[in-house]
Amino acid sequence: MKLRKVTAAAAAALVLSLTATACGGDDNDSDSADTGSGGGDKIKVGIKYDQPGLGLKEPDGSFSGFDVDVATYVAGELGYEPDQIEFIETKSADRENALARGDVDFIAATYSITDERKEKVDFAGPYLLAHQDLLVKSDSDITEATDLNGKKLCSVTGSTSAQNVKNDFAPKAQLKQVSTYSECVAALQSGAVDALTTDDSILAGFAAQEQYKGQFKLAGLKLSNENYGIGVKKGDTETVNKINDALEKMVSEKAWEKAVTDNFGPADYKNEPAPKIGNIVQ
Repeated sequence: MKLRKVTAAAAAALVLSLTATACGGDDNDSDSADTGSGGGDKIKVGIKYDQPGLGLKEPDGSFSGFDVDVATYVAGELGYEPDQIEFIETKSADRENALARGDVDFIAATYSITDERKEKVDFAGPYLLAHQDLLVKSDSDITEATDLNGKKLCSVTGSTSAQNVKNDFAPKAQLKQVSTYSECVAALQSGAVDALTTDDSILAGFAAQEQYKGQFKLAGLKLSNENYGIGVKKGDTETVNKINDALEKMVSEKAWEKAVTDNFGPADYKNEPAPKIGNIVQ
């Protein structure tokens, strides 16, 4: 809580007012969240803005996706109504810094839990186990990563996914790197490339979009394990514990399964069961 400077004459009144407002915070002085106690004016949540099915900013300014649904549920358990949530775009390269600076209170943005990241932030979860996979046209005969030899494989610049496929499975694959996954999907649709690779959850999100229904399929490969967690500022154990409780409740109330079906169902996404809190699949 932030307190104003007061005169001596107002000191007694201030002491009395502190008793009444200690939990809720001072509405005039701060609109940032107190995730330890909940119920503040706003809670700031980092998400992706450009991943259909996971975190997407719609043309009307609203937000949709599995990560958005999870974040909304968690914020509710922390004491915030949907209109008290401020979704902030948090790009992959800036996630740790955003938490350290206090730009966001937590991050739900396809944020894989790794040992390297755990040195900088704390994680609740995991709340989804994803895998690296391939997205191909619905009539494609590509069923294994080795089938990509001599084929054109798309991914985004800076991603290691496509290079991993070339190094480990298909050394003769022709890599095409572009700025966004949307460009890869467009290239796949036009036939300019034969496959797109990244996390299966991201691929399913694109395939589930209305304009792509029936055009694509996931190969169903499990080329890696990606344990999605909710990032919290390093050392904030109280918030981590509260988010973990919220995630467990979301699963037990079947809200987690509903969010999976709503966001990935049209792509026939073969999702893993909800992971156990703290169970990191290597």
